[in-house]
Amino acid sequence: MTDFTYAVDAEGIATITWDVASKSMNVMSFEGLAELDAAIDKALADDVVKGIVITSAKDSFAAGMDLNVLARMREEAGPEPAKGIFEGIMRMHGLLRKIELAGMDPKTKKGGKPIAAALPGTALGIGYEIALACHRIFCADNPKAKIGLPEILVGLFPGAGGTTRLVRKLGAMGAAPFLLEGKLNDPKAARAAGLVDEVVDDPVAAARAWVLQAKDADLVKPWDAKGYKMPGGAPYHPAGYMTFVGAAAMVNAKTKGVYPNAKTLLSAVYEGALVDFDTALRIEARWFTNLLLNPSSSAMIRSLFVNKEALEKGARRPANIPDQRVQKLGVLGAGMMGAGIALVSAMAGIEVVLIDQTQEAAERGKSYTERYMDKGIKRGKATPEKKAEVLARITATTDYAALEGADLVIEAVFEDPAVKAEAYGKTEAAVDESCIIASNTSTLPISELAQHVSRPEDFIGIHFFSPVEKMMLVEIIKGRETGDRAVAKALDYVRQIRKTPIVVNDARFFYANRCIIPYINEGIRMVKEGVVPPLVENGAKLAGMPIGPLQLVDETSIDLGVKIAKATKAAMGEDYPDDAVDEVLFWMADQGRLGRKAKAGFYDYDENGKRIGLWPGLKEKYPPAAQQPPVEEVRHRLLMIQALEAVRAFEAGVLMDIREGDVGAILGWGFAPWSGGPFSWLDMLGARRAVEICDDLAERHGPRFAAPALLRELAERGETFYGRFTETKKAA
Repeated sequence: MTDFTYAVDAEGIATITWDVASKSMNVMSFEGLAELDAAIDKALADDVVKGIVITSAKDSFAAGMDLNVLARMREEAGPEPAKGIFEGIMRMHGLLRKIELAGMDPKTKKGGKPIAAALPGTALGIGYEIALACHRIFCADNPKAKIGLPEILVGLFPGAGGTTRLVRKLGAMGAAPFLLEGKLNDPKAARAAGLVDEVVDDPVAAARAWVLQAKDADLVKPWDAKGYKMPGGAPYHPAGYMTFVGAAAMVNAKTKGVYPNAKTLLSAVYEGALVDFDTALRIEARWFTNLLLNPSSSAMIRSLFVNKEALEKGARRPANIPDQRVQKLGVLGAGMMGAGIALVSAMAGIEVVLIDQTQEAAERGKSYTERYMDKGIKRGKATPEKKAEVLARITATTDYAALEGADLVIEAVFEDPAVKAEAYGKTEAAVDESCIIASNTSTLPISELAQHVSRPEDFIGIHFFSPVEKMMLVEIIKGRETGDRAVAKALDYVRQIRKTPIVVNDARFFYANRCIIPYINEGIRMVKEGVVPPLVENGAKLAGMPIGPLQLVDETSIDLGVKIAKATKAAMGEDYPDDAVDEVLFWMADQGRLGRKAKAGFYDYDENGKRIGLWPGLKEKYPPAAQQPPVEEVRHRLLMIQALEAVRAFEAGVLMDIREGDVGAILGWGFAPWSGGPFSWLDMLGARRAVEICDDLAERHGPRFAAPALLRELAERGETFYGRFTETKKAA
């Protein structure tokens, strides 16, 4: 299969066109790199060729490197993985350096052939790195296009020269948002930032015109010119010194030292800035090799790209079920969740009927979309025309008859079985028998709710996370009688709204809440024990959690925690394990400290609801213990309590695929993304070490830390979760 085609026209311009036939967007493979290398060699060796244009046959340029290839690099690197990976990366550097030097004389920097990149649209990762190596970058005036280097977001950093080139082009400070944050820009913003040279209507025509008139001096990159100085100063320049000191502080503040890609990126930038360009490329390659051999990076790539992509493409979709994309959606309940569901559905082009008890409430739910679109217009991400189009898709009403013709209805009413049962009855009276009915409940068992519908095989849970428009995970819950068509409908719908699904079996709290509630409870339990709240919160962040358990319960509201605790205790009776937690939680509620919404919880808040610090009253009620635990113990307690619940969910058959366990944990509640998720973290620790930690914690803190039988079995056999429960290493 050919990814690149080559053609020379009568004017002597060689056009190299990228077009991966099997993909909607171009992605780079090692085979593709070899084809591009051969095409560049052919053009440079041909006396007829005056210059080269590299472009794409698609409406975008490239989505980057095929991370499935990177995920296999370690396994395919041979008995000396570091050597094999480094040599592979240096071959990429060699190709891009060949493009950059373009056959010019090494001393005079003359005689090279001009090479221009013509980007019809989005250019990410290695796609942009190739463009950076070209002598001039022309980009189509396409506001939907994105330009940048997002590798940092999936556990990597730009390792094909993008790090070294961008720092030398913009300076360390100028390059920081694009390297350390993965910031992406539309073409005009990219031009203003210095990422591309020109934004034009026809990038290929503009690139051809430039190639035909380019001079020798136009081909020499600043870092190859005599007397080059890095913008903003190198590390030992007075100004540069402060930049690099500040960058180190910023990286550690943001990553808490748990993300190796940020550290290795900064090392490559710092060390590369001290040497010549070609040596800097070797340094970049060595740090990139170091990163690929780090288990954290491998786990992040596996969960945040390989497994996430597989789930989004339907890895868990029942076979032999025809297309179930939603044409008309009913949403019952126009509160925060229902309004959010209506918003994302209408944005995806789906007709929506939004129902509430009063017309005022229904219209208020629709206005959520209006406010969202207004913010988008203000930020230049939407237009008044787009706003009108989206709003026109939402019908706000109290009339269930408007559901006629709906093929999916999602209920998001008050968490009361009787209220939901009434809504289901009205729905079934309005829709035909092909309609799937779903509940967005986060606490009530799907199998019990299914008793209130006439067709339980067509009833399913579709659990969104709040806020709907921002959270990427959707948890699909199969009841005891849920049929395959309902599962396929839910999965196809989630794909339509561009979110990531996991499919789990019905059980109390399903999967996500089953794991996150113990995290919150463990934090509260530590406060009662006398662990100082700052140690609890910062210990969580040092473990890689986005927010601490006390902040999380404030965000979700303490009175909701009280409600869940009472319902759980009523269901479990004498087996209920969290009385110690309830003592703190109920006391907080009695004090009127209900969380952020009340501007008073475990944290204090100002009049605008901004956190201003942990509430001092906690220390008065629960005085700090004389001996505080080590940070490592706090980290282990907070991560292990979640990971063990994930394993128990898998043992119980609630979770059916460990890939979903990892992806769901990261996207659903932010389980230490650096680890790749709870199962990846346990594999990283090693089952034997994990059991040792469990035994120690169980002895000192109770049976909730007892290692599940499956984890002990893996420890005894020297196995891993991914080694046993994935068919091959293709997902590893």
